[in-house]
Amino acid sequence: MSASTTPGPAPRPSDGLDLSGRTALVTGAAGGIGRACALRLATAGARVRAVDLDAAGLADLVAAASGLPGPVEAHPLDLTDLDAAERAAAGTDILVNNAGLQLVRPIEDFPPEVFSRVLTVMLEAPFRLVRGALPHMYARGWGRIVNVSSVHGLRASPYKSAYVAAKHGLEGLSKVAALEGAAHGVTSNCVNPGYVRTPLVERQIADQAEAHGISPERVVSEVLLADAAVKRLVEPEEVAEAVAYLCGPHASFVTGASLSMDGGWTAH
Repeated sequence: MSASTTPGPAPRPSDGLDLSGRTALVTGAAGGIGRACALRLATAGARVRAVDLDAAGLADLVAAASGLPGPVEAHPLDLTDLDAAERAAAGTDILVNNAGLQLVRPIEDFPPEVFSRVLTVMLEAPFRLVRGALPHMYARGWGRIVNVSSVHGLRASPYKSAYVAAKHGLEGLSKVAALEGAAHGVTSNCVNPGYVRTPLVERQIADQAEAHGISPERVVSEVLLADAAVKRLVEPEEVAEAVAYLCGPHASFVTGASLSMDGGWTAH
């Protein structure tokens, strides 16, 4: 079965989700999944703090969100500044930890400084953001923490030591936040997509095509989607719909969970 290179069906926004009066913070919001989440939450009426290093990308997001029920505000921020990250989360009702980076190398060739940066951005920063957001959530008796994890939070792949370690750690952090937050009306969950059609994945495809000496199409079908039953990439908007579902009132009993969107990868 060959992999589809065409985009999947565009999901229709869930009916009835009203987040007016809520403040959401989305990291990695300038593109890909983060951008889709910021727009989806703003569509539901939330005031969105869009956090990213890419100031130009944030400006484009703000322009794209013009006219939506909820405003999107650009917050350029380097998440390796952990104190600043914690401060940025103060006063938020919804926290979407999405920012990430990737490097594909064997362990013996993996630069230690890159390993450290990946864990800082993808595990330490989420911890500090949760820490900064919880006092306000607890005071209001309501909060939603959604961690954009990955199928690699549930399964490992070779050559991705830092990414897999960070995502596995994020899964544990999410569960602890769920247990501590339940008595305060706060839920904490992970969304676990497979390979999503984002610039990060597109770069992986190009790198692996060069490394393996095969076409990008073969990388998608023979490497990325080898274990998936649904042979296409996930669309960012599909992930954003899962995030939105977890923020809604109908998901108040869903906490400590990991919602797989992997096309059947983990069904093996």
